[in-house]
Amino acid sequence: MTTLLLVRHGLTALTGPVLAGWTPEVRLDERGRGQVRALAARLAPVLLAAVVSSPLERCLETAEAIASGHADPIDKVEVDERFGEVRYGDWTGRPLKELAEEPLWRVVQAHPSAARFPGEDGESLADAQHRAVAAVRDWNARIAAEHGPDAAYAVCSHGDIIKAVVADALGLHLDQFQRIQAAPASLTVIRYTELRPFLVRLNDTGGGVDDLLPPPEDEREQGREQGPGRGDAAVGGGA
Repeated sequence: MTTLLLVRHGLTALTGPVLAGWTPEVRLDERGRGQVRALAARLAPVLLAAVVSSPLERCLETAEAIASGHADPIDKVEVDERFGEVRYGDWTGRPLKELAEEPLWRVVQAHPSAARFPGEDGESLADAQHRAVAAVRDWNARIAAEHGPDAAYAVCSHGDIIKAVVADALGLHLDQFQRIQAAPASLTVIRYTELRPFLVRLNDTGGGVDDLLPPPEDEREQGREQGPGRGDAAVGGGA
């Protein structure tokens, strides 16, 4: 039951009004640094086997805050380009209010599985989802093999990438992913079992993390010996 903590980077000067995409040197601003310090403090008790990041600076800064703020500091942030932002091509760096006038905007909103961003390096949203989900599966297997099935790890990424991973976990068609939100410095948690993923948290920007800590060994042993399987959903909602 590998647990994935998906973290969106904190605020930057461009977050909101401009589509930053892969623009280099977009770093956290003062608000963003405060957000990630608070998030790192919240996550400090959670035993993390690894912290993985998009290669973009705003994510690296967020991931490094989580790694260094951990109760048992993590020396190295792993970088995986597959968790990088969608490649928005010619839309990169343009104001959102301007992009909202483009015909493609309505496709992105209503039929994102058909959207490919313009320009030589433009990417489709379907391709972006495919690479991100493939990365999650690879990291799930690696973390479970190296640290056991109850291990947790964090990935710092971007809003559309997080939404795409959540849509996959929920079995939603990509055309529904715009119904999902991932705010700056938010925490989204997915537990992966052999049978199905469970969405534990979505777009969480505050609160405790006790439910993310592994259960005591005696409870784990008891769960193996009796009751529903580890991948079974609780009928009646559970306790």
